[in-house]
Amino acid sequence: MFTVTEAAQTEIARYFENRTPAPIRVFLNSGCGGAQLAMAVDMQKDGDTLYTIGGMEYVIETDLLNQAQPLVVDFKDVGFKLSSSLKLSSGCSSCGSHGSCCS
Repeated sequence: MFTVTEAAQTEIARYFENRTPAPIRVFLNSGCGGAQLAMAVDMQKDGDTLYTIGGMEYVIETDLLNQAQPLVVDFKDVGFKLSSSLKLSSGCSSCGSHGSCCS
């Protein structure tokens, strides 16, 4: 299951008010701060599941969707919040250095 709350739909519609609408990809981003769900404007690719919600298209790699369900996109005062059933790490256990976020 994939859900986009009313608050998130409103904010996404606001973003596209003066732009050409394009699909929004929900994906797993891995970095020094750990893995987290993210969103970006992208095109549909082979292996994606497509949802149309509130007139906007959302694409998610089907394998990720199967692992992450239920997946919810919400918007709070400070930004988007993506939540799922994934157990995501929080930290720098994989970056191998002791820099700014890895101390």
